[in-house]
Amino acid sequence: AYFIRLGGCDVGCVWCDVKESWDADAHPRQAIPELVAAASEYPGRNVVITGGEPLMHNCGPLTKALQTAGFQTWIETSGAHPLSGNWDWICVSPKKFKAPLPEVLAHADELKIIVFNESDFKWAEEHAALVPATTRLYLQPEWSRAARMTPALIDYVKANPRWQVSLQTHKYLDIP
Repeated sequence: AYFIRLGGCDVGCVWCDVKESWDADAHPRQAIPELVAAASEYPGRNVVITGGEPLMHNCGPLTKALQTAGFQTWIETSGAHPLSGNWDWICVSPKKFKAPLPEVLAHADELKIIVFNESDFKWAEEHAALVPATTRLYLQPEWSRAARMTPALIDYVKANPRWQVSLQTHKYLDIP
């Protein structure tokens, strides 16, 4: 997949690994045709829009242009802002710092919970009850605590097999 990271985030996770994305004004604006052209340089046809918090922006024109160019559009969002755009896949990764909107959770194809503490398993189950039964459920250890939390996460998934483990593969492969 080709990733487009939109600047700006008002969620403010203390453990965020891309805090540099929070200030939208700190990043140069790019025209939508430039973004589509950049994605088109690669053979993959999936584009993941992430952030920051991408739904702070009106994603409609971007998803329309990408889909017109033959791309599937995927989003990873906290769900704290209303949906905009036309999405082929919606990953909601809710955060405790700003609650997800029920109307976004209702459209989740994927629910990804970042596990920082053992109490996050209960929080994950509470949010799993708010998404459609067909939603894929993932637990991902917070990167700075992965060594500590991954064993507990694996044990939890073994005992609760509707959940799957998600890892930040790009970090293990040292891909920025």
